[in-house]
Amino acid sequence: MAFPAYLRIRNEFEQQIRSGALPPGSRLPTEAELQQLYSIGRATAQRVLTELAQAGLVERHRRRGTFVTDGARQENLLRFVNTSLPGPKIPGRHAVESAQVVQAGEAGLDLPGVDGDTPVHQLRRLKYDVDDNVIAVELSVIPFALAPRLQEEDLGHLTTHDYFARTGIPAVKSRIYIDPIALDAATAARLRVPEGQAVIRLRRLTWLADGKLAEARWDITRPDLVEFFLEQTIDPRPGS
Repeated sequence: MAFPAYLRIRNEFEQQIRSGALPPGSRLPTEAELQQLYSIGRATAQRVLTELAQAGLVERHRRRGTFVTDGARQENLLRFVNTSLPGPKIPGRHAVESAQVVQAGEAGLDLPGVDGDTPVHQLRRLKYDVDDNVIAVELSVIPFALAPRLQEEDLGHLTTHDYFARTGIPAVKSRIYIDPIALDAATAARLRVPEGQAVIRLRRLTWLADGKLAEARWDITRPDLVEFFLEQTIDPRPGS
């Protein structure tokens, strides 16, 4: 059974809004423009925009148009472990705070199966949103022997799973842990929030095909600027 046209189009816009492809303030097509873009009737176009508004994703203004609401940025947690999912991540730049080679025991992360004196890359970055607010601190640790030339990369734009795929590193499995923590002084200062504030830390482990650790990473994100959700689309059409 195929999706009704209004539902298919609404879901398309909802995915773009939730992924950040349509950030807050973006203008959506008018009813007339939707009719032309999707070859649909006026009632269908009106229903698409009405349901997006009812979901709180957009605001409709007479004579001005329909605009994405200025809410928190949203990120699908499944993307942290499955980089094949479509759609961009939260828009904004990274700033490299530090990139160095240290012993695993001094890396600031638990590294299962890695001896404490093993050399590792330690990469700490700050994530900014499109308004240049610091929204997250990221700490990533990768065994040096696995990627000895890692720090020759553009670390401001590096995505480790993409790097593994591009360089032939056989990373095959990732797992994410969700840890409630109280912010330490250093991380709170980076995020510009009070020390001790309760936040969620996303901790990800990635393994190679032989079971050895490829990367350990954590992300601490400001809860007032980013919302996380879990979403997986199931297509009910026959043969899909």
